[in-house]
Amino acid sequence: MTTAGEDHVTARGGPWWWERRRSAVLDVGLAAVSALECGVEGVPFAWEAGIPVPVGVLFGLAAGSVLLVRRRWPIAVVLVAIAVTPAAMGFLLGIVGLYSLAASDLPRRIIGSLAGMQSVGVLIVMFVRMRQDVARGDADVGDWLVPFASVTMALGVTAPPVLLGLYVGARRRLMESLRERADSLERELQLLAERAEERAEWARGEERTRIAREMHDVVAHRVSLMVVHAAALQAVARKDPEKAVKNAALVGDMGRQALTELREMLGVLRAGGDAVRPRAEGASVPLAAVGAAAAAAASRVVVEESAERPSLAEIDELVGQSAAAGMVVDLSVEGEYRSYAPEVEATAYRVVQEALTNVHKHAAGAKTYVRLAHRVSEIAMQVENEPPSGVGSSAGLPSGGNGLVGMRERVSALGGVFVSGPTDAGGFRVSAVIPAS
Repeated sequence: MTTAGEDHVTARGGPWWWERRRSAVLDVGLAAVSALECGVEGVPFAWEAGIPVPVGVLFGLAAGSVLLVRRRWPIAVVLVAIAVTPAAMGFLLGIVGLYSLAASDLPRRIIGSLAGMQSVGVLIVMFVRMRQDVARGDADVGDWLVPFASVTMALGVTAPPVLLGLYVGARRRLMESLRERADSLERELQLLAERAEERAEWARGEERTRIAREMHDVVAHRVSLMVVHAAALQAVARKDPEKAVKNAALVGDMGRQALTELREMLGVLRAGGDAVRPRAEGASVPLAAVGAAAAAAASRVVVEESAERPSLAEIDELVGQSAAAGMVVDLSVEGEYRSYAPEVEATAYRVVQEALTNVHKHAAGAKTYVRLAHRVSEIAMQVENEPPSGVGSSAGLPSGGNGLVGMRERVSALGGVFVSGPTDAGGFRVSAVIPAS
């Protein structure tokens, strides 16, 4: 995009102090006309002053050509016009000089002083010349006409160019101010667009992280249990067919639950993607429309997630699934259960779920203690396992190393405290405290 300031800079192509070539051509033309006028008027001036005519003509040409520098030195042009006023020359020089002076950025007191000097000079010269004409008998007029004509002439050659110059100068300064404001606004808009793009990129990264965390929490636990049950099924398939059938049924249930949760999550993602799909192929979507669609999709995600989030009432079922997979789990609950905010219950449930999944992965066969405490202003949970005994099934479950990171992020986002690490006995402990409000 080309800014107004760039257009203004590009337009500068004139020589010396002129911004445009046409300005230089105009000033050269005005200077030539003024020099010709003053040169012609130099002839009667030479006769009256008693000097050679060529000297008077050269003097007029030099005085009139000063108009060439009216844009660079308007004060000098006006001073020359005032100086040649007694010689009855420089009519165009005075008018254009006053206009250039009033249109410049000089202080108003200087413009007013020089315009006043020019007006007084014209008034005096006109008054003296008309009195001389009346005294010689060249004109028979009343006494009142001489001062009236002098004042009228003085105001006529000074007021119009000064007023016009002041108007043009004010208009030019206004346009420059508007151009600067437009450039500043465009820079601000560009900066805002860059910041919006950075925030959008950050939001996309956060959303990818959240989706990965949700996928890990929802699917990894059930898939881990499926692997554990499959390993147990392989071990007891021939020795205990009834237990093998039970484990096979559990594997099927876990798989169906994992697929259901995965399908629900992908449905939410598709709904959010459709909301920000472009209206036509290749068509650009305005930033405001993208923001509105993203907000609507986020609202739908929040609503659908709030209806599907797990709660602490399902802790018994969660522990039972691990026990069915062969883990020895001891669950203890302190305090009276009460309803919490959906995100608090979901976070507490996910912490216990991920801790049990880690026991399946890294400490198969170890006895595990799950403790849950309902306090006045907070809820605390702890999952601790003993050292692996080596008796349990070794299913060779992979680990991405993101489980503890995801738990810490969830708890910290709610203003809670998360601690994890090995115990002195050789086991592992995961503890979390989440504010209840």
